[in-house]
Amino acid sequence: MSELSKATEEANAEALNRLVESDPVLEDVLPAREALPGMTDNMILASGPQMPWEDYFGGQREGIIGAALFEGLAEDRPEAEAKLASGEIVVDGAHAHGAVGSLAGIYSASMPVFVVRNKAFGNAGHCNFYEGTNPRRLNYGVYDEGVRDRLNFIHEMVAPVVREAIRRAGGIPLKSIMSRALHMGDELHSRNTAASLLFLRELVPHLLALSKSDPEGVDKTVEALTADHYFFLRLSMASAKCIADAAHGVEGSSVVTGMGLNCKEFAIRVSGLGDLNHWIRGDQANVEAKLFEGHTEDEITWMGGDSAIAETVGVGGFAQAAAFPLQRYQGDPEVMVKRNLTMYDVTVGENTDFRIPYLKYRGTPTGIEIHKVARTAIVPVIDMGIGGKDGGQIGAGIVKPPMNCFNKAIEEFNRAYG
Repeated sequence: MSELSKATEEANAEALNRLVESDPVLEDVLPAREALPGMTDNMILASGPQMPWEDYFGGQREGIIGAALFEGLAEDRPEAEAKLASGEIVVDGAHAHGAVGSLAGIYSASMPVFVVRNKAFGNAGHCNFYEGTNPRRLNYGVYDEGVRDRLNFIHEMVAPVVREAIRRAGGIPLKSIMSRALHMGDELHSRNTAASLLFLRELVPHLLALSKSDPEGVDKTVEALTADHYFFLRLSMASAKCIADAAHGVEGSSVVTGMGLNCKEFAIRVSGLGDLNHWIRGDQANVEAKLFEGHTEDEITWMGGDSAIAETVGVGGFAQAAAFPLQRYQGDPEVMVKRNLTMYDVTVGENTDFRIPYLKYRGTPTGIEIHKVARTAIVPVIDMGIGGKDGGQIGAGIVKPPMNCFNKAIEEFNRAYG
């Protein structure tokens, strides 16, 4: 074994240790302009590696325009497009500001965001709120009167109540919720049923206290938190963001610390290659989707997505064998188990806190390693919702990164380390 190989193995062991030892704690809810480093009032964030405004298209472009209108940065669509083209309204990637965005990944300055602090390493991760059960959502590239009203409901009703409950609790540890949820049928990406209920349980004593002074607000907030089973996804994403960022910047490490896509391309980050905003870009991802009734494959469109941060830290598609209720979208249980087992072939170790009961409580495969991906020709498996060309969610399934991301990363790694 060469000296470089020994150094890389040691660096990868350190990156894995940071992934495993991280301890995400929900501290607060704040407007994006206050929570996100470098966020300004005239800025809109989107998911995936950052691009010039003219490169955005489809649902992600529509989401950015919608955010400009929602935030009052423009009176109408033509004015929004003109200001975006001139740079008066700035577009940037959410990752560059310590945040991750679902699908189109849209943030504007006033949006409330969860502030999740990594207690072990001190860094923070952020994500905005789930918009609700309606498939027409801003993060799915839609902006209309209904979307505006639902966003206002989150801003004015749900976020203030949740913020006050979190503050009364003195913060809510999230790792224990995530660990328990994996034992209850979740994989913390496409399925968050148990995690959402476990999180609500943490809030209940504080919501009861708040209900004395704001019964309507608490009633409506509880209704929003329990309308379906996806509320915790945004907390899972914020947790994964602060976990992954803690493992970035380890000299000589070839562990992946970020995966994401915009409407144009898929990209990865590697711990030992560049700063937090350095992306290695490749082709668009591949998808195997189960579509909702009435939709066809020709409607599938890419509009971005940072939620693959879950798989980056060893959950989501790397914990499919913990979430058999997802078989409607992921295949029968045998397929899910087999797919999950292949992820051990492309990772540097196992998570000591995230465990899969069906696999005899084996730790989830954690720490994607670029050389193992290339050598085995096995790419990471990502559980993800699927957007449609006319906006909205039309299905869910498996997304797989292109191999050329990993090949490019190896070329860059070789240039950097010999």
